Amino acid sequence: MAKLFDVAKPRFVVQEHHASHLHWDFRLELDNVLKSWAVPKEPPTKSGIKRLAVEVEDHELSYINFKGIIPEGSYGAGTVKIWDRGNYELESRKPEKIVFKLHGKKLKGTYVLLKFKRVGEKNWLLFKKDK
Repeated sequence: MAKLFDVAKPRFVVQEHHASHLHWDFRLELDNVLKSWAVPKEPPTKSGIKRLAVEVEDHELSYINFKGIIPEGSYGAGTVKIWDRGNYELESRKPEKIVFKLHGKKLKGTYVLLKFKRVGEKNWLLFKKDK
């Protein structure tokens, strides 16, 4: 079985979530939780593509391996698949900008999460920085 994570380094996961609307849950292991964003379109694998990423509630670290069916009537009901996962290196972190290098199967290289300027805004942009 292939090694999924280096437990000594922070982890990330992208879960393809077939709920009422298809989206991707992008999660970074930070501050002892999974900081989480819902991305309405497939995360970018190439530079030059920007995706909306809506900040959602933090998830417990145990959720990093979740795949399966969330039953009807439950929040987020639908099917969840692991789309990508791996480790990452945090390059910089400010309240409005997080820069990190992903080491996944699909997502590789330096990425940026950039928060919209309005106070209380939960919308961010997710994009690949390098070529």
